[in-house]
Order: sequence, then structure tokens, then C-alpha cells
Amino acid sequence: MMLDWNEYHKQIGAQLSQFMKLTPDSVRGYQTLSAANAKDSKLGPKVRELISLAVAVTTHCDGCITIHTDNALKAGATREEIAEALGVAMAMNAGATLIYSLRTLDAVDARLAAK
Repeated sequence: MMLDWNEYHKQIGAQLSQFMKLTPDSVRGYQTLSAANAKDSKLGPKVRELISLAVAVTTHCDGCITIHTDNALKAGATREEIAEALGVAMAMNAGATLIYSLRTLDAVDARLAAK
């Protein structure tokens, strides 16, 4: 195992409670945003958590990975479904890299043309 994810999950909970004491409005704002649309979700909890995992991977958020892995499994996601969602994330991230490479070269060309 690369990381003790179960221990990390506990550590996040402990750190979050301390952080909430320092900036309660910010944390409550995040919690409100995170819960948005959950009650009237057209996707359902499993699909929402699979999307959350895909986004967690593309944004390199270990904390998000541990929280949403737990939530996805509780929502009934299988290892295979999680792997498929991660495959989509990998394809999208590679696609984003391709497009941003083109944008970067465009910026290079614009700067060179301005000289």
C-alpha cells in the first residue's frame, strides 16, 4: 500500500475539526457547496461519487480521494466502476494536456510575433 488511507482519513477528520475552529464560515461554505444538488440529484449518490473521484484524481487531491472512495463504496460502487471512472479521468487529463499544449504554443507564437 502506498499510503495508509484509513489512517489518513482519520487525520483529515481531526485536522478539519481544528480548521473549522479557525475559520468556521469558510468550512460551512465549503460544506454547503459540496452538498449542493445532493437532495434532488438526478445522478444519484453512486454516480456523483464516481464523478467526484474522477475530479479528485485530475486535481491531485489525496484528501478528496480518501473521502470520496469511502463515499463511493458506501453508495454501492464496485472496484470495476471506480476503475472505469478513473480511466475516464485519465483520458480527460491527457486530452486537457493536449489542448493546453496547443494553447501554450499559441501563446509562444503570439509573443514571438509581438517582437
